[in-house]
Amino acid sequence: MLYFVVGMGLFSDASYEEVLRQLTEGLAWSGVGGDGSPWVVPTKAAIFRARSRLGVEPLRALFEGACAPMAGGSTQGAFYRGLRVLSVDGTCLDVADTPANAAAFGRPGPHRRVGGGAFPQVRLVGVCEVGTHAIVDAALGSYATSERVLAERLLPRLPAGSLCLADRGFYGFERFRMASEAGAQLVWRVSRRVHLPSERVLPDGSYLSTLRPAQRGARAAQGLRVRVIEYLLEPRVVDADALEQGDSDTSVYRLVSTLLDPDAAPAHELATLYRERWEIETALDELKTHQRGPQVVLRSKTPDGVMQEAYGLLLTHYAIRRLMHDAALAADLDPDRISFLQSLRAARRSARASTGFSPHGPS
Repeated sequence: MLYFVVGMGLFSDASYEEVLRQLTEGLAWSGVGGDGSPWVVPTKAAIFRARSRLGVEPLRALFEGACAPMAGGSTQGAFYRGLRVLSVDGTCLDVADTPANAAAFGRPGPHRRVGGGAFPQVRLVGVCEVGTHAIVDAALGSYATSERVLAERLLPRLPAGSLCLADRGFYGFERFRMASEAGAQLVWRVSRRVHLPSERVLPDGSYLSTLRPAQRGARAAQGLRVRVIEYLLEPRVVDADALEQGDSDTSVYRLVSTLLDPDAAPAHELATLYRERWEIETALDELKTHQRGPQVVLRSKTPDGVMQEAYGLLLTHYAIRRLMHDAALAADLDPDRISFLQSLRAARRSARASTGFSPHGPS
């Protein structure tokens, strides 16, 4: 059943019976009926009961145990000066419109529809390995749970020796502190409303400052030394997110970093590197649009089933990205040069043709 849930993430638009049929086509040669009779696909109700017995935890444990950063020293575009580049961002997944799901997850506001959005939504915040687009950690919650709250589950788990990129929406003193204390280096964008007085201007035009918590009583004891990089984007573009947060000059980018030495990490390199943050948007688009399918809703009717299915979707995405990474290494290519959609199609063909093995290994 664990294979089946992962298979649901591979064949997202297929019925329960069809998913199982696709995964077992390769077993036809084995005479699994025992008496020579053909194997009969279980009914949808039987599959549903088996999924309920499986529960969420095996999928969660497999994701947390297996989906680790995969880039090595030979992986192109995965490191900045020896630091593994990661990015944090979030998205929402539509789920089946049942009373149980609506109560557990909630739904967006009205949006021209009485009672709210068309479907309940589960919120997902992920950590993406930029060079491979692999989602290596994730937190799931209700639509009402903010991305910042979900990120707080992930930031203490950032691996040492990594460099984490994040947009201004994730900034908060405590979140920045917990990510730094995990051992990761940080390059985060912050609003211009964050008070960052210049304490020493550095040769590359950046300057040193001190981040402090909003609570004034503990400001002196809890400050964090950071480096600030400010730069302009040309041509000027309108940043709707910036306008919502009160930043009028949307062409000015302001980064804070724990990399304090301008010789070890020049400002122009960090400004260039920050655009890699958007690679996680591509990974989430792969997950939602290509793998799940545009406008396809997670099919599970219960909250536990939704969480189980979401982890299966993440596991499938990671497995495809692993295949792409290995293929890129063999061809001495940047993984970005390999098509996710073509790899997804190849994985589907392989699943149909090559499943003639036992999940327990050779006997």
